[in-house]
Amino acid sequence: MISVLLPAWLVGVLTFLVMLAVLLFWSLLFFLPVMLLKLLLPFPILQGPFAQVLAGIASQWVASNQLVFRVMHAPAWHLDYHARLDPHKSYVLVCNHQSWADILILFDLFHGRTPFLRFFLKQELIWIPLIGVICWALDMPFMKRHSREAIDANPALRDEDLATTRRFCEHYRNRPITAVNFLEGTRFSEAKRQARRSPYRHLLRPKSAGLSFMLNAMGEQFGGVIDVTLAYQQVSRKPLLWSWLCGEQSGMTIHVDSLPIPADLLHGNYDRDEEFRARFQHWANSIWSRKDLRLDRMLSGSEQSQASPRLTG
Repeated sequence: MISVLLPAWLVGVLTFLVMLAVLLFWSLLFFLPVMLLKLLLPFPILQGPFAQVLAGIASQWVASNQLVFRVMHAPAWHLDYHARLDPHKSYVLVCNHQSWADILILFDLFHGRTPFLRFFLKQELIWIPLIGVICWALDMPFMKRHSREAIDANPALRDEDLATTRRFCEHYRNRPITAVNFLEGTRFSEAKRQARRSPYRHLLRPKSAGLSFMLNAMGEQFGGVIDVTLAYQQVSRKPLLWSWLCGEQSGMTIHVDSLPIPADLLHGNYDRDEEFRARFQHWANSIWSRKDLRLDRMLSGSEQSQASPRLTG
């Protein structure tokens, strides 16, 4: 394990450079040529096969990253896993959001266990070199997430993200998918928690409108909700992504649960039916309340005694 042989900063630099080399290898030699073929040959009969090939290449990228992590960090996560998953079924995955490392960890954790993960991403991420175009080619939805002030000034903006979700649902209505939704809408920080008056100690309030629309459009297709809770080790004051790259999060605690989707929440008008909206928010808040209490235990170390230290993959 390289992380115990070298200084943490050097491990971080090497991990980043190797991951970048892996990304360039799979992107330039395989992903981008296939993406160009998809654009140049836009025949409907070819779109499905092209999409499957692109997802397969992206899956190989995830597998390569797994190898990098095992060599550089040898992760021994404290994994408390309570889910039976089928890679041929569709799922909704909800998770607390603390770092950009969350995305890489979820890819690693569910590689081969579920269909390839698709994330709801901020619109600004489409401009990240290479990453943005890859996410776009993989049909990941980019959300504009207007501020409350902007929506109050122009209420029509409220419908833009729902329209994006609608197109996403139509695209995957008959294809297996794992749709990842960070319900908080942004990465957690104590400053944000206080500014938004969150009732939770470790979480921001969940935003459930998009989740409700997705379940309304595709609910019968989903095999359930995968509820993931990530608790990073509080080992330094470094940003969590850099701490993760440096190999300081190899012993982090992860809880995975599988939840049924209440049948009465699959159909309803979240925007116009106040009673339905209240029931849906109550369900989402109940998930978040349990997650907040779980994070109390995970961060205090008491949950590690119940979880099994193990490698993923």
